[in-house]
Amino acid sequence: MLNLDPRLYVDAAVLPKERDSIFARTWQLLGPADQVAERGQYVAADIAGLKVFAIRGRDGTLRAFRNVCRHRGAQLIEDGAGRCATVRCPYHQWVFADDGRLLNAPWFGEEPGFRPEDWPLEPIHVDIWRGLLFVAVDPQEDLVSQLGDLVGELADEPIETYHAMRSDKVEFDANWKIYTDNFVEGYHIPGIHPKFFAAIDFEQFQTTAHKGFIRMTAPPKEGLFYRGKWLWMWPNWTLSLFEGGMNTSRINPVSTNRTEQLYHFYFADTAPELDHKRSDTIERNLAVVREDYGICVRTHKNYEAGNYSAGPLSPRHEQGVHYFQERVRESLGV
Repeated sequence: MLNLDPRLYVDAAVLPKERDSIFARTWQLLGPADQVAERGQYVAADIAGLKVFAIRGRDGTLRAFRNVCRHRGAQLIEDGAGRCATVRCPYHQWVFADDGRLLNAPWFGEEPGFRPEDWPLEPIHVDIWRGLLFVAVDPQEDLVSQLGDLVGELADEPIETYHAMRSDKVEFDANWKIYTDNFVEGYHIPGIHPKFFAAIDFEQFQTTAHKGFIRMTAPPKEGLFYRGKWLWMWPNWTLSLFEGGMNTSRINPVSTNRTEQLYHFYFADTAPELDHKRSDTIERNLAVVREDYGICVRTHKNYEAGNYSAGPLSPRHEQGVHYFQERVRESLGV
């Protein structure tokens, strides 16, 4: 097994192809579904440059749309979560209902043949699974089919009972695939995460690839806040379990050489007196993650300089890397 051609990480022409063949064709995690539990609540997000939002209508129906005005293409809602009764374009003040209908095009003038009903927002797909909110622009399969064997993997975990308590965004200067390659293997733990390495039985670290996801496990030693299981799901989201909760993240390309990771942290116990303990768990999670960014940035620079040609993948530790890269190859047709 050889590593993916480094040119696929740094060639600016690749990301538009990934946007069309991977990100637009798959279900993307937007975080906890309770962000849109009430009428008028919305979540707006970026998916590899595609602007989208999901909103709970006044009729109680959950819908999702491209976050693009039908008039001149402006972004309608800033990325993030909030609440609104109607959607007003900040550019020319066109107003859309929460079901996508164009309600008003002020000062537009009399244009023969112009009918507001011909210019609704463009709908996309939306679904909820186990308390998690997903959208898809043009999915090639339904959400459960994409999740594959993850459905059984998490069947006994009460993930929908956890409460989202905090979100975080972290960014770094490397291609999203370099970070994904890093996440789906434990081979780097001794070198990059010395404290983490000391807190697990690394000799028993296992990585296995399954339909729709990769599982990494290691027996934890005393003091490790993780429960010893880390999951990555095609094409770009993660779920890690710790005592009393979990975190999820979405790995989103901002550009060919910049990536953002959008985190949500969920807990079973929301008691105020546990705020300090929850904050400590979150900071320890993020500290491990941030240790990865430096090596990813330096690796990207070597790829970018043409200073590296594809090397071999470990059959013991890099099955996950091979699985991810094969799916990328298949999607891009390379």
